[in-house]
Amino acid sequence: MVPQLTYPPAVLERAKSVRLLSLDVDGVLTDGRLYYVGPDVEAKAFNTQDGAALKMLQSTGVAIAIITGRRSEAVARRAAELGIGHVFQGAEDKATCLVDLCRQTTVEPAHVAHVGDDVPDLPLFNRVGLRVSVPDAHPVVLERADYVTRAAPGNGAVREVCHLIMSAQDTWRRALARYDR
Repeated sequence: MVPQLTYPPAVLERAKSVRLLSLDVDGVLTDGRLYYVGPDVEAKAFNTQDGAALKMLQSTGVAIAIITGRRSEAVARRAAELGIGHVFQGAEDKATCLVDLCRQTTVEPAHVAHVGDDVPDLPLFNRVGLRVSVPDAHPVVLERADYVTRAAPGNGAVREVCHLIMSAQDTWRRALARYDR
């Protein structure tokens, strides 16, 4: 028997109204390690299951955005592969990016979930409706998170968040049905 993920009722309630999922990259979509493979070449490892879950979540009408402090061609490529149109790289002020994102999408901050792992994510945590982190995040981020994933960053944490949102919105089975034929 496969164990089923369960979520606290208060977190499910917050996730019901999420219309946009914002993600940090290093330490969320990846395990946080950077690989320098040559002059001006940086490599990152992304989890394919996270990517599949992001596509499933998008199919339910929830928009996806990336807000990251670093710049990387790998991030631009991964976002393009997943159809993520809202990408903010080199974001020194993530709160300003959130304001721009909400204006572009007409989604209120209260209907945004953000997944972050470090202190630069706090301005977003102070503004969004659902704050999610990963197990090895900075202690102050963990303290402020509404939910901490069981899965590690770069190893299914984003997939877990997508499942959480779809479960709360009762869209998981519909999204799964596209594949389960």
